[in-house]
Amino acid sequence: MSPMKAIKVFRDLLSFLTIIPVGGKEDFIFTTAQNMWLFPVVGGLIGILGGLYYLASSAIVAFLLGLANSYIALPIALLSTAIPAAMTIAFLLVLTGLQHFDGLIDLGNAVGLRNLHERKMKAHAWAVTGAGAVLALAVEAAAFLGLFLVNPAFAFAAIVLAEVSAKLAMVTIVWIGKPSHKGLGSIFLAKAKKNLNTVAYLLSVLIVYPVFYVKDHPLLGLVAVALVFVSVPVALIMNKVSNSVFGGVSGDMIGATNEVTRATTLILFAVMLMLGVVA
Repeated sequence: MSPMKAIKVFRDLLSFLTIIPVGGKEDFIFTTAQNMWLFPVVGGLIGILGGLYYLASSAIVAFLLGLANSYIALPIALLSTAIPAAMTIAFLLVLTGLQHFDGLIDLGNAVGLRNLHERKMKAHAWAVTGAGAVLALAVEAAAFLGLFLVNPAFAFAAIVLAEVSAKLAMVTIVWIGKPSHKGLGSIFLAKAKKNLNTVAYLLSVLIVYPVFYVKDHPLLGLVAVALVFVSVPVALIMNKVSNSVFGGVSGDMIGATNEVTRATTLILFAVMLMLGVVA
């Protein structure tokens, strides 16, 4: 791949997965689908941005809470962890343009209408309904809870891990899935280079292991590698759900898989830390 083509590919991937204004070309969807094996790399970048945002918001919130605590007693320890966690999850949703969040809503709508088969595929056009909103908010609440429970010393690395894992799950569901109908999802399932998808798994390991190893916790690096592959069973489950609800994988289901995997990874990492699996 020539340098110019590599720049175009990376720019198109950013245009699709984030709202960063990098000026992707009109064919960016096809370029993105063909190079989906690079999703974990973009996930790593999104994770780094999210991690930096978490660190910055933590510092600002701690300062403001310190000032406010001079006038009124506040649960500093609770708020100094909860507020940055909530702000970071919100930041990640905004950074990705809420497109994956929208996928959760559409999935919830379709599940709520699962007994009305002819209306399932119309769920994408519906306004936000109770089922869609409940599912979306529950998943994001789980992501918040996971980040909230993670030791702040490991939060930056945990965010990178979660984003890489989420993008690897997207690659996996596209690899194993069948299209539900003609649309964005079918473009990805048709254009994604299946043989290169295996590289996504290697890239994921190469990204997350160094992020954790630099903390001088070799075992934690291995735990991170294990957790990034949690994306595989999550994608398998989401594929089964998608086949049941939509009759195949849609673009919204790919996005919903991203959100569910992020939340699952953060929760599992927090639990492993709390159980003392790693010191």
